[in-house]
Amino acid sequence: MKRCPECGRDYNDDSMSFCLDDGSELLFGPASMEEPATAILHGTALPSEAPTRAQIYTTEKTAVLPSGTTDVPKAKGFDKRLLLAPLVLAVIVFGGFFGYRYFSASTAKQINSIAVVPFVNDSGNPEIEYLSDGMTETLITSLSQIPSLKVKARSAVFRYKGKDTDLRTVAKDLGVQALLTGHVLQRGDQLSLRLELIDAATEDVLWADKYDRPTSEILSLQNDIARNVLAKVKAKLSGADEERLKKLPTTNPDAYQFYVKGRYFWNKRGADNIKKAAEQFKLATAADPNFALAFAGLADCYAILGDYENVPADVLGQARGYAERAIAIDDQLAEPHATLAILNMQKFRWDEAEQEGRRAVDIDPNYPTGVQWYASILLDLGRLDEAIVQYQRAYELDPLSGAINDGLVNGYQARGDHKRAVEVTEKFIALDPTFPGIYADVGLSYLMLGRNDDAVKAGEKAVELSGRESWALGKLGFVYASVGRKTEALNLVDELKASAEKSGSYGRFVAAIYAGLGDLDQAFDWLGKDFEHSSGRVLEVRWDVPYTEMRKDPRFKEIVKRANVPE
Repeated sequence: MKRCPECGRDYNDDSMSFCLDDGSELLFGPASMEEPATAILHGTALPSEAPTRAQIYTTEKTAVLPSGTTDVPKAKGFDKRLLLAPLVLAVIVFGGFFGYRYFSASTAKQINSIAVVPFVNDSGNPEIEYLSDGMTETLITSLSQIPSLKVKARSAVFRYKGKDTDLRTVAKDLGVQALLTGHVLQRGDQLSLRLELIDAATEDVLWADKYDRPTSEILSLQNDIARNVLAKVKAKLSGADEERLKKLPTTNPDAYQFYVKGRYFWNKRGADNIKKAAEQFKLATAADPNFALAFAGLADCYAILGDYENVPADVLGQARGYAERAIAIDDQLAEPHATLAILNMQKFRWDEAEQEGRRAVDIDPNYPTGVQWYASILLDLGRLDEAIVQYQRAYELDPLSGAINDGLVNGYQARGDHKRAVEVTEKFIALDPTFPGIYADVGLSYLMLGRNDDAVKAGEKAVELSGRESWALGKLGFVYASVGRKTEALNLVDELKASAEKSGSYGRFVAAIYAGLGDLDQAFDWLGKDFEHSSGRVLEVRWDVPYTEMRKDPRFKEIVKRANVPE
């Protein structure tokens, strides 16, 4: 350990020479630097070691004798053995110093869990916010590849972005031993990054460094940072781990920046942002035609765009093509396999869907979205217990993801465990009150538990937060119908029908309201429209609450048969 003699700050990194606060030269030794009496031991310095200032304590009855003193005043009862004091002190000081270094190095704890706090953009330019976010996300991905290190997922840490939250509170909330913080500054073609690795329990700085590189070296920079962090947390790396760290997704810095910007927009969701993301991913693939992750990003865009707006039938085909291109370049990426799983599910190709979902989880069991999507496939197949296990696993990986919490709630609702569904939902809403899907689903559970007023409020909140998206209108309409507010339910039917005429809105949302009104003939007619429009999400009717009465009708078997669900 080193300490600054001016400010008293401790540094565990012995390679550092100067204090980060005031620039003073750091000195070895754990002893307090605030004692008044010190001695400087002169002589030949050890290799690679600076002259060391040792702490010598004094008492009222003891004099500290400078080394080499010969004129010693004689006093009554003077003990000549005191002449050996300087030598003894030197032995103690050097022995204590090396003993401290040896034992502190050998007993330093290994860090098993870490959170990369969103890096701060110090550039003063919000247009390059994608860069600080992208570097954070890339580092999370790199560190997550090491099985011995638990790394918090993106959604878990990004809730703290832009907030002045105490670091100890962040660490406690996330349940990690260490936090990695960073400040990014880009000026022209130069990139500057300051990092600190902080012990969550003591708030001591375990390691700090500053990197100044040309922007063209951003890829190698992030690789170096990952290796340095892993060394400081004493992560155990296998040969395979070493190879994964060495592997760069692309060698083209422009392609990488396009990719980072694409993920920045993709993570924001919404139709407009997903379209912006696709544009950036296309630029990345143009800059590097062998950039597998960029093709995987394109596949993700086209795979989920239909969740936000009605899209042409060939969009899913484009998504498949991009996913297959990514796999052809690099078969060891989990992302495109997970995307193919969802695409096969929407085309009712259940064997291929399960195979690709399982493949994605096997490649990267710590990829939360891959685990979540695999769970969704199992849920549609009616394998409820297996689906809940996978949803719970995804939740463990990323407990602050709205989509994953929503999926877990769906699993509990399918099992009829509405109390558990409410518990999960209310815990999540306390942390993130802005995710609309979770309100729509908890409204259904409130309804099943007889909490009608709460059901209506939750459904209306979902409609408000979603901007009146069709799925939210359908679930609120079912709630209105179920509590006897027929006029309001029919008004939402009219709104959904008008939307369907313009853009082919999904029929199952209209069917949900008719089911709540008890008009199953109309409900089945509208549900059939989803097959006409090749809506692969139609099998939500197998487990979602609004379709409970429809599942008791003999006509429902025909719906399942049309979806090619295996017996």
